[in-house]
Amino acid sequence: MTWDPFGTIGTTLWIGGAQWAGKSTIARILARRHGVTAYHYDYHDARGHYDRLIARHVRRGEAWKEPDPESMWVRHSPEEMAHEVLDGFSERFEWTLDDLRGLVSGRPVVAEGWGLRPELVAPLLDSPDRMLVMVPTEEFRAYQLATLPRAQALSAPLSDPERGQRNRIARDRIIAEDAVGSARRLGIRVLEVDGSHDAEEIATAVAHHFAAYLPTDPCAAAAAPSTADARGSV
Repeated sequence: MTWDPFGTIGTTLWIGGAQWAGKSTIARILARRHGVTAYHYDYHDARGHYDRLIARHVRRGEAWKEPDPESMWVRHSPEEMAHEVLDGFSERFEWTLDDLRGLVSGRPVVAEGWGLRPELVAPLLDSPDRMLVMVPTEEFRAYQLATLPRAQALSAPLSDPERGQRNRIARDRIIAEDAVGSARRLGIRVLEVDGSHDAEEIATAVAHHFAAYLPTDPCAAAAAPSTADARGSV
């Protein structure tokens, strides 16, 4: 049984899935509409979790070396890259649970991120309805890659930046397919985002999925912005 001293993990709502599906945007909209707390996996993983990774090496007496972007993005195949990412999710998920244990809220926490894998989350759930997996269709992934500045290219200097970007896209596709397969095996709903609905509409669909667990008095609905077409931010 997972240690959950304040009961936060047991009442968390989980949004996992793929890159570029709009998970962060939807979690923020739910936070504004329903007064829930949004936990962004990527933010913590790039900061506190990364520091813990370095500290783990130091405690073991192992030398720490910053990852080599050239080796990471150019020399490895997308399959190798995906395997390495998936292999690291399990340990980093334990650090996510530590983050959640430190939160106390009168309303649910909505945790979102690609590292929140169905097979890791499922043992914590009293119902598969507490989780949703969001993935972009191929068309919407292409749209996001073409319109989101952070998605268009890798920031690290590479000998072959075009190959690095192709590897990144292929890696993310493999990881997305893995999340979908895992979710379906576990009876967890998969929501495909195709760009035909804006962010507010998708958030409404996600809120409907989580309706049994969300507060019934949306405390921030009036503050939620009206979005005519939020395709580029989902």
